[in-house]
Amino acid sequence: MLRTIIYIDGFNLYYGCLKDTPYRWLDPLALCRNVLNADNDVVAIKYFTAKVKSRDTNPNQAQRQQIYLRALDTIPCLETHFGHFISREANRRLADPPAVGSKFARVIVTEEKGSDVNLASHLLVDGFRARYDMAVVISNDSDLMEPVRFVREELNAPVGILNPHSNRSWGLSPKKLPRGSFYKPIRAGALAASQFAPELSDAAGNFHRPPDWS
Repeated sequence: MLRTIIYIDGFNLYYGCLKDTPYRWLDPLALCRNVLNADNDVVAIKYFTAKVKSRDTNPNQAQRQQIYLRALDTIPCLETHFGHFISREANRRLADPPAVGSKFARVIVTEEKGSDVNLASHLLVDGFRARYDMAVVISNDSDLMEPVRFVREELNAPVGILNPHSNRSWGLSPKKLPRGSFYKPIRAGALAASQFAPELSDAAGNFHRPPDWS
């Protein structure tokens, strides 16, 4: 059996194959068991995300995320690691500028910071400490190409990529991955077979899947 640690880029997973689908109540441990080979012994899952804030256009966003984070906490081998959001004002060129007047608009730009760096750091440190026989990264972010290459070539540990997007990033495409690695897309069938039960319980009591996630 291969001791396997899963590293999940939460927002990359969500926007890649969960948003606006009936699969948002995803059990990551069930997904890994459904997608990976039987010789992968999942000893830990590390989930990297940031806490969102509700907006006028999406007033229940933060509440839904908190319920989902509570569901993740029911998985004994899963750890959640948080980055953060920053907002700033910036000038952006208009896609359809007027014939007369400014071609730019002042907008508020919100960026999530920390998740990719945190994921890469844990991937490398765990590799240096020989905590896994295989690492699996759930992401399509080409910024992770270098730490993946380092783990495979310098630490001689195999790395698998589970891609949540329909497209392939240049850096994490099968041809770019080091020898001994593997690449698999995440299919809708695997997502459908990897859902939490509609009702879960923890030390605080019972709770349910958000109703608009059905």
